[in-house]
Amino acid sequence: MSFVYDEDKIMEFLLQNKSVFEEYLLSAAVNVRDKIEEILLIGNVDLLNNAHKLVRYIVEQNETDLIAFAEQEGVTWATHSLTLSFKLEWIQALRRTLWTFLYKFEQEKKAFIEDSKVFFDLEKIVNEKVDEFLKSFFVSYSDYKDKLILAQQNLVENLSVPIIPITSTTCVLPLIGTIDYSRIQIIEEKVLMEIGKLRIQTLILDLSGIIEIEVEMINDLMKILDGTAMMGCKAVVTGLRPEVVTKMIRSGIQLDNKAETKGTLQQALKDYLVVT
Repeated sequence: MSFVYDEDKIMEFLLQNKSVFEEYLLSAAVNVRDKIEEILLIGNVDLLNNAHKLVRYIVEQNETDLIAFAEQEGVTWATHSLTLSFKLEWIQALRRTLWTFLYKFEQEKKAFIEDSKVFFDLEKIVNEKVDEFLKSFFVSYSDYKDKLILAQQNLVENLSVPIIPITSTTCVLPLIGTIDYSRIQIIEEKVLMEIGKLRIQTLILDLSGIIEIEVEMINDLMKILDGTAMMGCKAVVTGLRPEVVTKMIRSGIQLDNKAETKGTLQQALKDYLVVT
C-alpha cells in the first residue's frame, strides 16, 4: 500500500450521514427505488442495508468478505430470477453516491488536502473494489443459473423418458408425443443406463402415445432395441399405430427378433405380471 487513509473516520462520517446517503442513493437509482419493496418481498433482499454492508467492505478494503457477499448475492438473484438490470443500476448508483460522500468528507474534514495523490489513489481502490464485486456477482449468478438450467433439463429428460418399474425385473417405458433426434438420443442413453442400473430383464416400450415419428427415428429405435438385447434384456413393443407400421413396411424395417409385440400395454402388463 503506497498510502494510508483513515477508514474509521470515513465510516464514522458515512454513518453520521446515513439517512442523507440513502436518500441520495435512491434518487440516483431511479428505476430501482420503486422496486425496493418488491425485491425485498420476492428475494428477501434488503437493498439499503446491503448497500451499507458493501460500502463498509469497500472502504475497509475487505476483499474476502466483499467477494463472499457478491457470490451470495449472485445466488440469491439467480434463485429468485431478480432483474439483473436493477442490480447493475443499483451498484452503479452506489458507486456514484459513495464518491459524492467521499467528496463531502474531504470538503468537511480536509482529509486529503495535503496530499491530493491520496484521494486519487483512494478513487482507484474504491472503483476496483466495486468492479470486483460486480465481477464476482455476475460469475456467481451465471454459474448458479447454469446449474438451475441443467437441473431443469435433467428433470425434463426424466419426465420425457419415464422408465417405470412394474416388478423387480420388469419395467415400462411409455413414450408420448413426438420423437425427434434429440429425444431419441436421450431415450438411448437412459434405456441402456437404466437396464444396467436396475438389472431390468424385460422392458415394455409402449408407443401408443407417439404422435409423430420419422423413418430415421424408427431406425434409431431399432438400434436401441439391438442394444437392449445386447445387455440381456428382452424388449416388448406395444401400441404400434397403423401409420407407424405403414412407414416401417414401406421402408423395409422389420422387428425380426428384436422385440416381441403386443397390441396394447394392458395386454403386455397382464401377460408379464402373470409370468412374474
